[in-house]
Amino acid sequence: MTESTALSALTDHASIVDTLHRYAAGLDLGDADLLASSLTEDATVDLGPAMRRIGYDFPPLQPRETVVGALIAAVGPLDSSHSISNVRSTVDGDTATVHAYAQAQHFKPGVGSDPTVTRHALMMNRYTATMVRDGAAWRIKQLDIANAWFDGDPTMLLG
Repeated sequence: MTESTALSALTDHASIVDTLHRYAAGLDLGDADLLASSLTEDATVDLGPAMRRIGYDFPPLQPRETVVGALIAAVGPLDSSHSISNVRSTVDGDTATVHAYAQAQHFKPGVGSDPTVTRHALMMNRYTATMVRDGAAWRIKQLDIANAWFDGDPTMLLG
């Protein structure tokens, strides 16, 4: 691998990780524009595998406008914190296959920092994504979310 190729690979990986961080921060901050910046116009986000594991049927969301509207309405008001880790990516031209973990803690609005509140929903999810290059940035075209484990009250995730 040449120095130029190595630098390009590192730059792509950093941008791919940034895409996942924009996605997660958009959810945690209830920021529709930030969340939208991580997605292609025709993006599909499939939370079905994660939600079925805790007893809910949840259809895939598509396109970006629907994804953003549904997720901001559901997660945006919560006191939530999504942490992305273990990001692995394989780039083939302008397409990347990405695997990562996302640990997400959820509390009802306004009570997340109250140490007496114990009702929560903590999820460890596995993300599998297809991303596409959009200029210097990467965007999520397909995101499949599967649950590895869950702790707490699944009704926290309902309005």
